[in-house]
Amino acid sequence: MNCEKLGQLILQLRKEKGLTQKEIAAQLNISNKTVSKWECGKGAPDVSLWEGLSAILGADVLKLLQGELNPNRLDTGKIDNIRFYVCPNCGNILTSTGNANISCCGRRLSPLSATLEIAGHEISVEEMDIDFFITIKHDMSKDHYISFAAYVYDDRIWFQRLYPEQNPAFRMPIMKGGGNLYLYCTKDGLFKYSSIWKMV
Repeated sequence: MNCEKLGQLILQLRKEKGLTQKEIAAQLNISNKTVSKWECGKGAPDVSLWEGLSAILGADVLKLLQGELNPNRLDTGKIDNIRFYVCPNCGNILTSTGNANISCCGRRLSPLSATLEIAGHEISVEEMDIDFFITIKHDMSKDHYISFAAYVYDDRIWFQRLYPEQNPAFRMPIMKGGGNLYLYCTKDGLFKYSSIWKMV
């Protein structure tokens, strides 16, 4: 571990958060001289302090240990590059529109790959006033269900969370154009449907 590099990173993150050495020390129940020592590269936090320090500074523990944050290239905001992530432990759903280091429950997550094979996951679409009513032929048991639906169109995303034992159906605003509907099945993964308005 490079203590000098680590100290510079702690200093940078502390300033980004607008915190003083004294404020960090108070939250960790240590002296502000200890924080000063870290920032000068003359020592490193005890292992028992890493989790707390990571939370205070809003940085990944591994990145802190490495003493560097490698920023991604600037996100150009292309929403059709959206990536979905689902935590296998808690079911948390996360998204990014570019390269990202996403983790949840202590696990690094990989983006889901969408398949166009829809056997067993067929949908029907009806137009109702200003909405589409979408029904999915699918079980909704506790062990096997559709967890979410997301419609990605132009510069926006519409999102619907679904739960076990409810009807596998939902309403969404009618959006014409070349958007894509995504459904996530807890057993079979992510499915992608294009041009759903043509199914009406």
